[in-house]
Amino acid sequence: MEIFTAFIDIVLHLDAHLLAMVQDYGIWIYAILFLIIFAETGLVITPFLPGDSLLFVIGALCGMGSLEMKIAMPLLILAAFMGDNTNYWVGRLLGLRLLNRASPRFIKHEHLEKTRQFYARHGGKTVIFARFLPIIRTFAPFVAGIGTMNYRQYVMFSILGGVSWIGSLILAGYFFGNIPIIKDNLTLMILVIIFISFIPAIREFIKHRRQQS
Repeated sequence: MEIFTAFIDIVLHLDAHLLAMVQDYGIWIYAILFLIIFAETGLVITPFLPGDSLLFVIGALCGMGSLEMKIAMPLLILAAFMGDNTNYWVGRLLGLRLLNRASPRFIKHEHLEKTRQFYARHGGKTVIFARFLPIIRTFAPFVAGIGTMNYRQYVMFSILGGVSWIGSLILAGYFFGNIPIIKDNLTLMILVIIFISFIPAIREFIKHRRQQS
């Protein structure tokens, strides 16, 4: 319970925690951010890591001068691309074996099913759309690998998705994160970003419940 409470505190006060990490770790903060984005997109057991809100706060810190935009943006685009591709090849080479052996605690089959349904509706564009959807963006590359989606096609969508996701949120934080009204209410802004990110999932849940009733 204490770990969960600490995690929620970090998510809700990302700006303060991230600024403290910048001061504590210096240049190594870029390696830490790289690993977080890589894991959030590349490992099916870590869909809970912050993504959209983290990128927005990174942009805000770039606007403050605490982080360097010219380092953070290309590095995190690379992290997203490498994470996606690692996830794709894990799905392609080991996916079915992992699903048969993994505990439901680590790989949620309902998340996989939602991602499959997303692919059925949007096809290859799912790789781009999924970037902006928590949980689905973690499972989309894995499902693409299991489904043996053509790798050339996958790479093209992966690059477009990574650039648009990382670029749009970091730039949003850079230009808007230090506006006084937003800066003074950044916790509320983070909650809004998280809520907006989950709107598609909430809509699908409501639609599913209506179909059942």
